[in-house]
Amino acid sequence: MNRVGWDQRVQVHVESQFYDVDGFVAGATSLREIELAKLQGVAGKKLLHLQCHFGLDTLSWARKGAICTGVDISPVAIQKAAELAERVELSASFVCSDVYGFGTSPNAPFDIVYASYGAICWLPDLQRWAEVVAANLAVGGTFYLVEFHPIYDLLAGYSYFTRSVPDIDEEGTYVENGDHVVAKLATWAHPMSSVINALIGVGIQVEHVSEYPFSPYNCFEGLVEREPGRYYLDHKGNDVPLVYSLRGRKVADGSSASGA
Repeated sequence: MNRVGWDQRVQVHVESQFYDVDGFVAGATSLREIELAKLQGVAGKKLLHLQCHFGLDTLSWARKGAICTGVDISPVAIQKAAELAERVELSASFVCSDVYGFGTSPNAPFDIVYASYGAICWLPDLQRWAEVVAANLAVGGTFYLVEFHPIYDLLAGYSYFTRSVPDIDEEGTYVENGDHVVAKLATWAHPMSSVINALIGVGIQVEHVSEYPFSPYNCFEGLVEREPGRYYLDHKGNDVPLVYSLRGRKVADGSSASGA
């Protein structure tokens, strides 16, 4: 169901101002200030981007010199990613697979595994996700996640804690031209503690966690752009945490970590 929904979204996303493909083709990056500040020195590094959509971030890292592989569940998105890579003459590999089915890439181990903004809500089991991250990451390699804060989901009326039954909604997509692209999608909530503990359990040492009172995307109701590229949400006179980032380093295999 989710694959079908994302297949339906791809073309309207490619054509949207939200993603600004024309700007990217002209040389702009799709990466935002948070990940650019926290994930540096990627040139010459092998980078795996899980849930890459149609490849804008993957190719933006490639422009910075990373040797990139992008993975996404949608064959339509992967086709668009390959076409975009050819259009801008950037080298990157794209694989059509869900995260759990991806397993270990022939290109593994990677120096960096990366995921961003609205990725883990599509996954029912973070333990299996973390195992895929660890299986593809070299010992000493970096895992970096920048993600929307689960507090926003709670304020929007969803569970903060993970439930076995997903939330299923039928709605348009988040881009400015996407109200007519209505799809039924299933999502799961994941508190930060579940993310951190899943990674620790597979031998990834969490080195840094940051929380931000703004989103770099105007993708939720009620956001106000107080500063260029920073969208805030007020709740009873206080800023809501909208994004968090996490950086970790693989220090052991998962089997060693779980037996420690």
